[in-house]
Amino acid sequence: MNRNRFLLGAVSGLTLAANFDGFFAKALAAPALPNLPGGAADRVLLVINLQGGNDGLNTVVPHGTPEYYSYRPTLGVAPNDVLRIDERVGLNPALAALKAMYDKGQVAIVQGAGYPNADHSHFRSTEIWQTAVPDKYATTGWLGRYLDAANLPSNNLFNAVAVSPVLPEALIAERVDVPAIDALRGYGLTSDRNKGERGAFAAFASDTRAPFSSPYLPLVATIEDHAERGAAELPKLVAGYTPSAAYPATPLGRSLALAAQIIGSRLGTRVLYVQHGSFDTHVSQKATQDRLLKELSEAVAAFYVDLAAHGNDKRTLTMTFSEFGRRVAENANRGTDHGEAAPMFMIGGGLRGGLYGEHPSLANLDNGDVTYTVDFRSVYATVIEKWFGRPTSGVIAGSFPTVPLLG
Repeated sequence: MNRNRFLLGAVSGLTLAANFDGFFAKALAAPALPNLPGGAADRVLLVINLQGGNDGLNTVVPHGTPEYYSYRPTLGVAPNDVLRIDERVGLNPALAALKAMYDKGQVAIVQGAGYPNADHSHFRSTEIWQTAVPDKYATTGWLGRYLDAANLPSNNLFNAVAVSPVLPEALIAERVDVPAIDALRGYGLTSDRNKGERGAFAAFASDTRAPFSSPYLPLVATIEDHAERGAAELPKLVAGYTPSAAYPATPLGRSLALAAQIIGSRLGTRVLYVQHGSFDTHVSQKATQDRLLKELSEAVAAFYVDLAAHGNDKRTLTMTFSEFGRRVAENANRGTDHGEAAPMFMIGGGLRGGLYGEHPSLANLDNGDVTYTVDFRSVYATVIEKWFGRPTSGVIAGSFPTVPLLG
């Protein structure tokens, strides 16, 4: 077997880098926070990454702000089309299904989420949101550090699952392997798809007579074992689940259907991650963003109908994020360029629905960008402390106030 055909990235969250920052390791053994309302051990977080930089101003629309229409003479959502929340803001009309959930108290909107000295690069800003470390480079993700700290069962291959082609940086951990599963049928090592290569790799990984010495070979063998066992077990473990909703025939709809299947099968999964996009709308934004927002809204609505039918809606919290928002002014191509702050949606989980944080001012821009009003790490801290019942020390560097959307 040619070793360059052995692709680890899509099946394991194991990081081989060992320079784990000391302050992240200090509280790994800390106990869970006391007095959290019951059920923390059974809770699930679903993260939806709106890839490419979703335009927050055309998502949560400041229809009561005249400057919005001055900056966006062709892209601005017409006041009569906005799904109004109040006299200041409302939702894009493509989010009708999500607005119905909002009206039932099932959706919280954190306005103006961002971080200081925002980076406009897709790659760096995505890395910042995934690691929650804006001021330097980190080797683990914020959810990976949670998984390390939570002392989850080491024999469970599905403590967390990324429903995506590759493992997101947010789920890279020091001690927990996380599978990336694009679809049940395709889950497994690339080598496993060929019987001869599968046998050759298994023999190679277990051969103690290898003509070289490497501290990583046992780790590689462990990954191979986890991937093989996971690929064999997962379809059987979720086979008994029957969906109770009609999911849209979109990539996100299929991803959320698989997520509901994993949640409903009670595999002990604490974190699920899916992606949607791209929202990189430099040109002709309206058609692309409206389509993607409609797909998001309808897929999430179906997901919660399905969860509720199986009694899983209150134990599943969904969070959306995007690496940045867009510039306030539309460009000459009827699109928008890379910006900064944007809203985050929190859905389900028995939360307190409504608006949180201040909508960014359009009257006081920073070089054409809105200024963030809520540090995104406050939202992450809310998830860790109030949803999972863990201290944020060792997971998120620094101290950030929680958002009062959970008990």
